[in-house]
Amino acid sequence: MQPPANIDSFLDSAGFGDAEVKPLAGDASFRRYFRLQRPDGRSAILMDAPPPHEDPRPFVAVAKYLSSHDFHAPEIYAEDLNRGLVALEDFGERRMREHADANPSQEEDIYRKAIDTLIRLREVETADLPPYDEAAYLKELNLLTEWYLPAMGIEADQGEWEAMWHELLQALEGEMNHCVTTLRDYHSENLMLLDTGEQGLMDFQDALVGHPAYDLVSLLQDARRDVAPELEAEMLGYYRHQTGVGADFGHHYALLGAQRNIKIIGIFTRLWKRDGKPRYLDFLPRMWGLLERDLKHPELAKLRRWIDGHVPRELRQRSPQEMQAA
Repeated sequence: MQPPANIDSFLDSAGFGDAEVKPLAGDASFRRYFRLQRPDGRSAILMDAPPPHEDPRPFVAVAKYLSSHDFHAPEIYAEDLNRGLVALEDFGERRMREHADANPSQEEDIYRKAIDTLIRLREVETADLPPYDEAAYLKELNLLTEWYLPAMGIEADQGEWEAMWHELLQALEGEMNHCVTTLRDYHSENLMLLDTGEQGLMDFQDALVGHPAYDLVSLLQDARRDVAPELEAEMLGYYRHQTGVGADFGHHYALLGAQRNIKIIGIFTRLWKRDGKPRYLDFLPRMWGLLERDLKHPELAKLRRWIDGHVPRELRQRSPQEMQAA
């Protein structure tokens, strides 16, 4: 992975003109990341988010919002938004996922701290962002019918699917006055454990203003790390106790869990089919397990019947790649 061309003047403006540029692992998007390592030991991260595929402006705006409210988002050292270049603070290598895996005795405290961040987000004014509303939910839910179901050779009535979700999402209407800044990718691979004891936030460029349960689901029903049901229940109880949320919160949590897990099943299928990234199919069994956990909630009985009728249990552990090869 080669660095972007003609970046010497940009690196100079960031104070890293003499830095060695080392590639870092990317993510599911078109963004690329590099570590800038100066001879004196100081480092930074170069984000390459090239237009037209990417736009770093939302990331920069949300980073500044979070920092203004004393959350630890990366400090922005320099930006060239027209080229999609951002030099930002280096949070190091200690991600929540690997640290929790290697230190199981600390897992509960690590998750509790991550939930404390979500509780603090309830206490500050929301960012100036679009709403995470029914139209946004439906667009994401349709990734299942657009990508996963066709890949599995399954037909579905699109109108029936959307009408069912319109009905299900009415349960969230009463929470519109309790919206928070929703980071939307709040999970163990996007949380850094800093030497100061703080939690570093990353990958929040898709933030919207939405229901407070969404980021909690993202954390506790992690697409990339197994969270034991017992730990999920304990942390959900901690959140409810600390915030005093109402009796409907468990219903909303399961509903948004189902919405998110369905969306991710569709996204991971698209990453394989459209973008040539088959490794994301390996996560589908976990996503189905999480979705089945959400579907046990009695208020989601109609959705459970729809899923059971269209994707029988025996198909859920089969890969779309396997089905297409058959």
